[in-house]
Amino acid sequence: MEVSVHSSLSDYSFGIIHYRNVTVSDSPQMLKGRLQLFQESLFFDLKDKKPSDFEGIAEWRQLFKQFGKDPNRYRPSTEALLRRISKQNYLPSANSAVDLNNFFSLQYETPLGIYDAQNISGPVEIRVGSKDEQFEGLNGRDNSAENLIIAADDYGPFGSPSVDSLRTSVSRETTEAVHIVYLRPSLPAADQEKLLDSLKHMFIQVNGGNATSQIV
Repeated sequence: MEVSVHSSLSDYSFGIIHYRNVTVSDSPQMLKGRLQLFQESLFFDLKDKKPSDFEGIAEWRQLFKQFGKDPNRYRPSTEALLRRISKQNYLPSANSAVDLNNFFSLQYETPLGIYDAQNISGPVEIRVGSKDEQFEGLNGRDNSAENLIIAADDYGPFGSPSVDSLRTSVSRETTEAVHIVYLRPSLPAADQEKLLDSLKHMFIQVNGGNATSQIV
């Protein structure tokens, strides 16, 4: 799959993992248990600080402001997860792809998106959304892409560090998927590679198949 980054985002890096021949199903107990225990640990951390006090969340909130998107209205997806956890509204298990996505997003304090590649048309460009662009999100609303970093194909936006589209959501019918890791600018290159390798290997361990990865 061809993925490019618009020149306006040339100072930023994005991790891309393309999975083939995967089997998405109920999460194994190992993954469910790790996700639950991690959320419980974060809940106690959140008694002493707000989600926006986490280093990664603060960095992404600043990026939203920098591009002209109000982070109090359109929150980084990881912050939204932490806000749920702070209310002890723990994330229920969705499937073996989404659970892993959420686990790594929380662990690295950075947004990740997992997308059904068969519902992506043409090359993908990571860019800043324009005024008239919007997409139906997993939050059940039409979301404005204006001033938001987005991943877009021939049909328009399908992913972002705030919310992803319903159109490309992963289900148990998914056999080919794409992970986009919206990497924190402060994360050293070596840690970027480590994150990508760890995510790729665990995803294959859980869902089978094979994968290629790159940082763009």
